[in-house]
Amino acid sequence: MITANIPSPPQGVWDIGGFPLRAYAICIIIGILVALWLTVRRYTARGGDPNDVWDAAIVAIPAGLIGGRLYHVITDAPKYFGEDGNPWQAFNITAGGLGIWGAVALGGIAVWVLFRFKNVPLAPFADAVAPGIILAQGIGRLGNWFNQELYGRETEVPWALEIYYRVDETGQFAPLTGRSTGEVIATVHPTFLYELLWNVAVFFLLIWADRYFRLGHGRVFALYVAGYTAGRFWIELLRADEATMILGLRVNTWVSALVFIAAVIIFFLLKSGRETPREVDPRPRDEDGELIKSARER
Repeated sequence: MITANIPSPPQGVWDIGGFPLRAYAICIIIGILVALWLTVRRYTARGGDPNDVWDAAIVAIPAGLIGGRLYHVITDAPKYFGEDGNPWQAFNITAGGLGIWGAVALGGIAVWVLFRFKNVPLAPFADAVAPGIILAQGIGRLGNWFNQELYGRETEVPWALEIYYRVDETGQFAPLTGRSTGEVIATVHPTFLYELLWNVAVFFLLIWADRYFRLGHGRVFALYVAGYTAGRFWIELLRADEATMILGLRVNTWVSALVFIAAVIIFFLLKSGRETPREVDPRPRDEDGELIKSARER
């Protein structure tokens, strides 16, 4: 059998005139842009104001980055606050380490506060944004491929991923910022690819289910959470990188299982059917259909 037929990129960072161009950041940005484009189309079709999508992005993106980093630092606290840890590295977001759970949670709270301020229901927006989020997560996983991180256990399956030995300009081992020497140090399960394909599959499931069953009232978002966590559960079981363990299982495995159960319960408890355009955005409009802003929005 031919093993390790998926090569890793030789590097994940390029020095452009003294500026480090990071593939991981590029993948995240592309994912955000795709999610915004898709959300504007879906939210507008539901009767929402596209300007609300851009306002949500302004608060959700920074909140999501902070929440994602907080989740990573909390669940991997020994790396930063343990005996050999460096607490200041908790702020070094360029070194990798963003937890999607924290990103969605804090980003969602920020958007909830915004929509409360605007007097607009959150559920229709959540349903509109859900497919874009899962697709953006899939695109973001390509960044892990460039970084040679979050891969699985060693394997000899035909689609195994080659992990290269990378060094910096001084010849020191630098797995994230260095350049490959061509030496293969391991062949592993490409869990980044597994999650990418799973996320894309969930994306198409959400689009189909939303159209066929006319889901609303937050049920698309609940289905997204259930679909994502179901995949993340079995993918986490394949990973072998260092992680916080609870009763023999990785912390993300436990989180996936618990959040999946909660999402399924919430899905069936939520009201069925889709909201009318008036329910999506109940704010008053003038004769031309333009929103009449309240005093606090002016």
